[in-house]
Amino acid sequence: MSSLLDASPLSVMDVLRGERTLRPLANDSAAAGLRAMLEDSIYELLGPDLLEESVIVRASSFRETTMETDSASSSLARVRGVLINQLLRLLSVGLHVEDAFSESLLAWRAEVGSNEVTAFVDQLDDDDRARLSTDVTAHGVTLTRSLGMLSSRWLPRTSLRAYQRLAGGNVVLRDVVDLMVGTTVSDEASVALLDVTTSPLGETNEMVMRYHALVQTLRTGVVPLRSATFSTSTGELWAIDVDDELLRRSVDDVLSVVERTRAA
Repeated sequence: MSSLLDASPLSVMDVLRGERTLRPLANDSAAAGLRAMLEDSIYELLGPDLLEESVIVRASSFRETTMETDSASSSLARVRGVLINQLLRLLSVGLHVEDAFSESLLAWRAEVGSNEVTAFVDQLDDDDRARLSTDVTAHGVTLTRSLGMLSSRWLPRTSLRAYQRLAGGNVVLRDVVDLMVGTTVSDEASVALLDVTTSPLGETNEMVMRYHALVQTLRTGVVPLRSATFSTSTGELWAIDVDDELLRRSVDDVLSVVERTRAA
């Protein structure tokens, strides 16, 4: 796994795309085996009968949830993450963003209209709003400085959703990839996946990177080239090349979530 630090001359996109001449041939044979492994193992865990409610697996299923924070701080962190995701979407289409907080907030409101999270932002007092603005601006500077150029030829897609039913719908894999570049219709592996977080990186981020790669493989039938996660909190990038071992580890991760969910 490679790591990008603030002192590195590389950009996030440099690491994601890598050196074209070093890319392996596209692997379109692994998906069927991975699906079979999941189907057989889920059958052993859950049995043949359909459940009243599906077991839902998401990227958040792998993230640490034991940190204790007050509700206000948690909500501010949630909004910060939403706005940085909006900033990523603006940058991915080549827009020049001068005010990360205001412009990402406008883009977000235009997309979602009104909901409980926008209502939370509306009721912030001046101090909390200024705190949020300062926080988003700082994270935005890190993202803007580190991301690098996104060529339209790389087919950038943001907030890409995926949905996979397994075992007749007893297990459903849901996923959202913050940024995807590349194509599955290529002789070489081309697709690169990026998860952007406003928190420091930890062990669970590796599981999330693997999960993105697994769901993408099941969705398209082609193994992606690389999966990465970037922290706007620390400016650090973790990137892993996707291979058979990594995908099998992600299968184990998913099965652990299914087993834990059914035991709860």
